[in-house]
Amino acid sequence: MPIQTIGILSPGDMGQAIAAVLNQNGLKTIAALDNRSERTRQLAAAANIQDVGSLTQLVIESDVILSVLVPAAATEAANLVAEAMGNVGKQILYVDCNAIAPQKVKNIAQLIESVGGTFVDASIIGPPPRIPNRTRIYTSGKQAHQLQQLRDCGLDVRIIGDEIGQASGLKMSYAALTKGLTAISTELLIAAHRLGLDKELWDEISNNQKELASILTRSIPAMTPKAHRWVGEMEEIAETFKDLGLTERIFHGAADVYRLVKETSLGKETLEESNSDRPLDEIITILSNEAISDT
Repeated sequence: MPIQTIGILSPGDMGQAIAAVLNQNGLKTIAALDNRSERTRQLAAAANIQDVGSLTQLVIESDVILSVLVPAAATEAANLVAEAMGNVGKQILYVDCNAIAPQKVKNIAQLIESVGGTFVDASIIGPPPRIPNRTRIYTSGKQAHQLQQLRDCGLDVRIIGDEIGQASGLKMSYAALTKGLTAISTELLIAAHRLGLDKELWDEISNNQKELASILTRSIPAMTPKAHRWVGEMEEIAETFKDLGLTERIFHGAADVYRLVKETSLGKETLEESNSDRPLDEIITILSNEAISDT
């Protein structure tokens, strides 16, 4: 099936960037922006995403729908799309790109397939694809080959298997490392600041863990405006590990760290408002002063 029109659920920071790449490479992207925020509308307009109004119209006009949402919204969105597909009698390709547990993505696949749709499990690893060769979209499922067309349209799409859940499992494992490390590091740096030992600790890290110091200098400033989204991702990772017979408590703790951050002034900033050049020590000072657990 030739892909010409792609529905984006939803044109947030990642969805908007994906759409911009596809538009630049000759495809048409659309979104259902009824009742969406002004920020979402502005992001869509900046990427030349066309507003079709309703979700039903999105289903009617799309060849493929890419679901790029916060984890908590993934199942509800799939339910609404499945309902619209059933109502209009159109079976399309639904690609779940959300950071959710493999079992949840399998349930969503069954939902889409129950109304005659086809389904691909996908995981996005890397930042929004504004710079070539930094973002990978891993896919799995028997229909994953259909997305290979997008390799000619600016996206690095890779097939890793025929089973639904493989792509999501890779995302869960990788994010457990990267975002789990960021959560642990944020909390320990706040602890050191409150102990009056932040300079001593950072000197030790900088001298003996140079690569880690470089990672944290980038990752923590980039994290603060995204913390509200990462709470759910940590909970999905916890569920994944629990299903595998491993402890989930590490990642519930990471979710708690991001809950603390999202309630601070830095966590309440949008990506557009966040100062990417703000020094790490200033960020830790602000978080230390504002992040208080109620447990």
